[in-house]
Amino acid sequence: MPENICYRLALMVQVLSPIASSNLGTAEASIKQAIQSAKANMFFSGSTSLWHYARLYMGRVSLLLAAAVVIGCQPPPSSTIPDSPHSDDIDTEVSAPDVLTLIYSRAPVTLNPHLATGFQDFEAARIIYEPLPSYGPDGELIPILAAELPSRDNGNVSEDGRSVTWRLKETLRWSDGEPLTAEDVVFTYEFVTNEAVAAVTAQYYKDIKAVEAVDDHMVKITFKQPTASWQTPFTGLNGLILPEHLFQDFNNRKAREAPANFQPVGTGPYRYLTQAQGRLLFAPNELYRYAIENGFKRVEILGDVPPYVAARDVLRDGTADFAHNIQLESAALIDLVETGEAGSLLLTFGSQVERIMLNFADPNRETKAKERASKEFLHPILKDLRVRQAIDYGIDRDEIAAQLYGDLGKPTSQLLVAPNPSAEKPIPFKHDVETANALLDQAGWVDSDGDGIRDRNGEPLQLVFQTSIGTIRQATQAMVQQQLAEIGIDILIERIRAVEFFSADPDQTNSINHFYADMQEYAIGNDIPDPIIYMGWWTCDNIAALANNWQKPNNARYCNPDYDDLWKAAREELDPAKRNELLRQMERQLADDVAVLPIVHRSLANAVSHRITGYRFTPWDASTWDIANWRPVEPVDSGEDGAAEQTESTDFDAKEEANTITEETGTYGGDWGSILRG
Repeated sequence: MPENICYRLALMVQVLSPIASSNLGTAEASIKQAIQSAKANMFFSGSTSLWHYARLYMGRVSLLLAAAVVIGCQPPPSSTIPDSPHSDDIDTEVSAPDVLTLIYSRAPVTLNPHLATGFQDFEAARIIYEPLPSYGPDGELIPILAAELPSRDNGNVSEDGRSVTWRLKETLRWSDGEPLTAEDVVFTYEFVTNEAVAAVTAQYYKDIKAVEAVDDHMVKITFKQPTASWQTPFTGLNGLILPEHLFQDFNNRKAREAPANFQPVGTGPYRYLTQAQGRLLFAPNELYRYAIENGFKRVEILGDVPPYVAARDVLRDGTADFAHNIQLESAALIDLVETGEAGSLLLTFGSQVERIMLNFADPNRETKAKERASKEFLHPILKDLRVRQAIDYGIDRDEIAAQLYGDLGKPTSQLLVAPNPSAEKPIPFKHDVETANALLDQAGWVDSDGDGIRDRNGEPLQLVFQTSIGTIRQATQAMVQQQLAEIGIDILIERIRAVEFFSADPDQTNSINHFYADMQEYAIGNDIPDPIIYMGWWTCDNIAALANNWQKPNNARYCNPDYDDLWKAAREELDPAKRNELLRQMERQLADDVAVLPIVHRSLANAVSHRITGYRFTPWDASTWDIANWRPVEPVDSGEDGAAEQTESTDFDAKEEANTITEETGTYGGDWGSILRG
């Protein structure tokens, strides 16, 4: 039995008040069952925690000790886990000012970033794990575990673009005391690219031929072909390094059963403790590579909090310090911002684009293998370019952005909004009902019976529009439904729980990759400044299908060989100017084909308490990427009048009033090519 389960069992005995016991055999069996369930579920969202089981048996607390002895546990003599290199643990009391509370709309499901199910998993994992480098707010690479950035000047990027060598810092240690070496980097590559593991980050490593440890602190990556984006692997959210000694036995189909997925050991500034009362708890990592001054003694994550409640807790009530990406209609947010004095709303405009995907496959026909929405059967309505163009003209982006997003979003018809190579040749958009009606007339869709809905050959022009449940998305659905009704298209609304809509489970037929509807809405973008992988999501080879368990990203089933040729050329082009031009052509091709309908360039809207400082948000990593620098604002005496001042960072001083919305561009000022010059 793992020591941590015995340890938590002992802690529960210490915390709960002894009550008269009953039958020992019954209690013993109950405790064994509780522990086995806890081992299987590991305390996380969607599972039952060991603490929950302890509460069920509070009336038999005295038997916990007996059961622990029977099972083989020995209560620890102190509050420190045996052999721990750290000085405190879960039973150490920490006062409120020393606790950093982070709120998310979804609860973390795993703390293994390569098996993440959504942004909340990446955000939590980023507190613990680190990449070789990451991208700062300006889009420039910053070494983290790497000792320096490779370049052609220092000889670590080959002239032919086929290899790159990374040198690690030499004093790195995992939070359990083991050294981090180049072998951990090699193992991470092997884990991520193992098809049996089915890692969600595998696409960022598919161009690699080999990863080898030159020595304990040097790693060489060799690519299959000349590669302009040599900096993509092991960078940012998709490049977090895993400890080989904890995952080596789970580099297979049992990857999701690894205990370290839920009790991770990393190199980050904080280490995982446990889950308590629905919160994930973290403590300072005393083996972090440098001393953190004036940091927090505890970090806690609370998930499954509705957006309005999260914003209220930070902006008005001051009961939390950070709420991730608040997505509320602008009117509700403005009220909280104007009336709240506890925090500010910080907007970071990165690459996220709210878009409507159009299904190029028929979601209502099945293949012989019972596959729906297969590329074998084109969509009977949306295969016609004129219909797709009419939908594009029929949607009023300006109205949607103004009414629903306000300062949180900007209308757009571009996919590549950060960094932006199309600034000189922006893709225009226009709400034009007259043109939309003319296109539908040309396509043979007319209102033959005067009911306001167009039809052809007795079939109504009716489309199913699905998205995840959320205030802004439901409002967007309603507006699009009304706008398209003006041109005679009948839109049926479907709303899906986020956990189902964004699921990677092949059996979850409500997911975006199954796409059993005609239109669907969500937001995404290139998560690193180089967008080549992101633009590869529209290639024919990346179509989501039964054959790949719906794990590939082209859920619209769009396929154009001309687009594929542009993408392949851009992937290998080393000249920055030529590569930028190819990327411009790719974006234009998608626009001409109406392969996707970008609607709003959406900001990352984080609510941040006035009592913390030191944070810098970047669109190219998790909000928690620099949590080592976050610290409480300390009040100090100001002098003769006894008034109090606050020692704050430049970030905090810049806030002139509590009721402000602060915008950070989050947009890299150069072009994609310049980040390749190294």
